Amino acid sequence: MFKLNRDILYLIFEELQDDKNTLYSCLSVNKTWSEIIVPILWKDPWKYSKWGNDKLLLNIIISHLSDKSKNGLKDQGIDFLTNSYQKPLFNYIRFCRRLNLIAIDRIIDTIIYIYSKSKILIIKNEIYNLFINENTKFTHLYMPNKFDHQIHLISGAKHCFADIEFFSCNTSINDNVLTGLLEICNSIKELELFIEVTDNNYEIVKLIKAQKKLSKIHFLTNYSISPKSDESFCIILENSLIKHANTIRYFKITKPPITSMLSSFVNLITLELDDDYGNFRDITWLENLSLPFLQILRASRVQIKALTSLIGNTNGSLIEIKIDYVSHDEINNKKLIQVIYQNCPNLEYLKLVFRNSNILELENLLIKCQHLNELFFIISDLLTFNWETLFIILTKSSPISLFKFEFDFFELPKLNSLKLFFDNWKGRHPMLLQFCRINKELSDLIEIYKSEGIVKQYNNDYSLENCENYDNYEENCW
Repeated sequence: MFKLNRDILYLIFEELQDDKNTLYSCLSVNKTWSEIIVPILWKDPWKYSKWGNDKLLLNIIISHLSDKSKNGLKDQGIDFLTNSYQKPLFNYIRFCRRLNLIAIDRIIDTIIYIYSKSKILIIKNEIYNLFINENTKFTHLYMPNKFDHQIHLISGAKHCFADIEFFSCNTSINDNVLTGLLEICNSIKELELFIEVTDNNYEIVKLIKAQKKLSKIHFLTNYSISPKSDESFCIILENSLIKHANTIRYFKITKPPITSMLSSFVNLITLELDDDYGNFRDITWLENLSLPFLQILRASRVQIKALTSLIGNTNGSLIEIKIDYVSHDEINNKKLIQVIYQNCPNLEYLKLVFRNSNILELENLLIKCQHLNELFFIISDLLTFNWETLFIILTKSSPISLFKFEFDFFELPKLNSLKLFFDNWKGRHPMLLQFCRINKELSDLIEIYKSEGIVKQYNNDYSLENCENYDNYEENCW
């Protein structure tokens, strides 16, 4: 049997890095496959971590402890799991590229809660020392809120953190920790900041200033705006980001900026707006915002009037628009659809509410946006939506590139309407379908058209939920 070159296998498995079930199934094929897959899985082991799997993940981590460390824990009255695991077949920790101290603290706090705080701190120190050493190099670092462990003093820290490209922290970060990281981290490209109401550390501006290639910013809050918000800190923070305006390509924000920061990001490619806490009551800053080179707009819970104005101020470069979780009337829905097809000729992906009265505007959109390949329909009308008209327009006016459809609705479309849709789609690119829910009759109908090659693949939201499976993890690794 022809043996694929290891480099080719690596490229294949890299493409599957988000499909952990497939990767797990490939672990036991042979030693070579396992040696390639294990480092891919352990680049970011925390993304697979959920309650029920955390204990096994922690056990695997603890199995890396030296006998000296285990005996030291026993001497201090900490004897959990110290006799349960032999040395692992791989040094998994050496493959880790994302150090998520938030996940580590959470796992330890929820599983080893029987010990006192002082003993839990000892355990955490042992785990930190496992990850931070001369043999590991991280690209991502996630810091917990109020984190005060001076990890930069651990032997090997300078080597570990010298190439950090992503850094996530709370703006109340401990001063000693921040000072230590300032001496090491100057290659950050993506910065995620959780902004507090009070107790913000103004020294974080120095960290921002020290970066040379800062291109992605997450400007986040987990609270509603109040008079107690640290406005002076936000102004200083925003002004420090303005100095990186030429390099910033991605920006996510969850509350209105105080300064004109966004208008300075002349090279911005992606803008994400998420008003989860009702902070975007004043939308003037959005209505007057002009981002001519914007390509991707993702907005959640943001007023339609502001988004309509923002899209109108782009320069035809938008290729993705995703708008959800915002109620609006038929008039504003119509204006939004119109401004999209008038200003976005290169659009490839669109997620949007389509109201029954404005379905005919969809035809104009399909005709003018000839690069569309995926449409996500949010159907908000209760029991009155005209599915048949929608499907007729899709088969009549869809550009050749369009074949991916997603539907979120209250009432399932009638089978006769769907059958007509599929019949009229014959001869076109096989479609990919996703429904928010599906019943047996609809599933059986789609299976018929799947066998005829009209539908390539379909699913619903629930089928996308892959079960978490860490069982026999170590046994599957040679």
